[in-house]
Amino acid sequence: MKIKYLFGIALATMLYSSCSEDMMDSINKDETSKTADRVGAKFQLTDAEVATAYSVVNGAYAWYVSSYTEQLFGTGNNQLLKIEQRTVSEVSGATTFNNEWNATYSNLMNLTQMIDKCSAGGIDEGKDDLLGMAQLLAAINWGILTDLHGDIPFSECFTGNPAPKIESQESIYTAILKLIDDGIANLGKATKNNAGEQDIIYGGDADKWIALGHALKARYLLHTYGRNKGVISQVESEAQAAIAAGFAGFYLGIFNGVTADNAWSAYQWSRYYIGSSKTVDDLMLEREDPREEYYNFDALGGGVIGIPGNTDLASLTETLNEPIWLENGAANLAIMSESELYFILAEAQAIQNKDAKAAFEAAVKSNVAEYIAICDDEISDEDIEAYIGKITPLFEADPLKEIRIQKYLAQTRGEVIETYNDMRRIMYTDGSYPVKMTNPNNTSSVGNRWPLRLPYGDSDVVSNPNVAAAFGSGNDAGMYIFTENVWWAGGSK
Repeated sequence: MKIKYLFGIALATMLYSSCSEDMMDSINKDETSKTADRVGAKFQLTDAEVATAYSVVNGAYAWYVSSYTEQLFGTGNNQLLKIEQRTVSEVSGATTFNNEWNATYSNLMNLTQMIDKCSAGGIDEGKDDLLGMAQLLAAINWGILTDLHGDIPFSECFTGNPAPKIESQESIYTAILKLIDDGIANLGKATKNNAGEQDIIYGGDADKWIALGHALKARYLLHTYGRNKGVISQVESEAQAAIAAGFAGFYLGIFNGVTADNAWSAYQWSRYYIGSSKTVDDLMLEREDPREEYYNFDALGGGVIGIPGNTDLASLTETLNEPIWLENGAANLAIMSESELYFILAEAQAIQNKDAKAAFEAAVKSNVAEYIAICDDEISDEDIEAYIGKITPLFEADPLKEIRIQKYLAQTRGEVIETYNDMRRIMYTDGSYPVKMTNPNNTSSVGNRWPLRLPYGDSDVVSNPNVAAAFGSGNDAGMYIFTENVWWAGGSK
């Protein structure tokens, strides 16, 4: 009896110890609140869309790049002054784009969680539309990172590895194109709208997302044209597929009823770091472009236009002319515009010596109407046709050149990252870009000072030895951005 009693106590003690350990593991869990792994993927979609439009595509990456492309002029006697001067410590510094580097990776972590939840075994398995949306958004975010920085940490990210390896842009592009293909396929399998109002761009319309997928594939294939001339026919077919599917642009327009300004207006009103550029204005004046009066607008009474690289003008604040669309805080943010798609189609057709006139005219018409509408004005169809008539001789004389110049002018309204991509791609494939950069600080006594890519973010430079090694140290730190092209522009990394 005593033995049985002692055995019973021992068994109870073992069970208690085991249960107590399990209890301790969960004692601080808040069972009334949902943790990240239990939140439905659709509730992460809105944040992913806003972050993509705001922080990734239309944040400091774009503000700085707009000076490199001379589509806008940096002013304000601070960071953008240093960018106009091509001050090496600002252009190549690891801290310059650290916030954007972190924001993009943070957004990709969110999107990776969505993809996992909607994949086999996830809590949202079978919600194919949400899976496809997350895959297309991930393709855009990975595209921004690798297009701007080149080789980057990729497959080992979000795995718990504190020092993910850097992988080649070529391999990352293979993954981006697969994300797009998989996204289109999953959206095509969707049988119901699982996103609803959480999708603040397309309202969960799978067909519109499929159209976006084809447009994105045309964009990213075109980037690789220098490495594989054979993709150009596929660029054309994907662009045609996007048009046939009804692509009308991918814009974030969340500001109706929301007390927030778009990224560009908020930045301008807080700092006044953006002015109009003479490089753009000269092209518009030459063409009697109806957008010119809106682009070169004397909003602040200074009456002065920015001359790229001019230190005196770049030191001014609240004096230079500015694009008037900066004064419209309710303007949408373009992630990919309708006009970009038509310009891609026109360029692909022109490269193949096909008739690109219809696509060219559609691109110009779309942008002129949108540009002026964003400036709280309107233009008649007759006036747009009149402008088309003025630039037709330029198009007929050299279709490819005028397509690229018109795309450059169109993308002054926030799409400068794609212009930066175009410049590097075209300089590699054709030897020059049709819009001449005039900033005298692009070259110095020691060589090129126009960045061929952007420097890595400081958070990884100081914590990931793989990124630190690629970034360099001492006098060489960050200097690779002036000498090493990204892979699709002819470089090795």
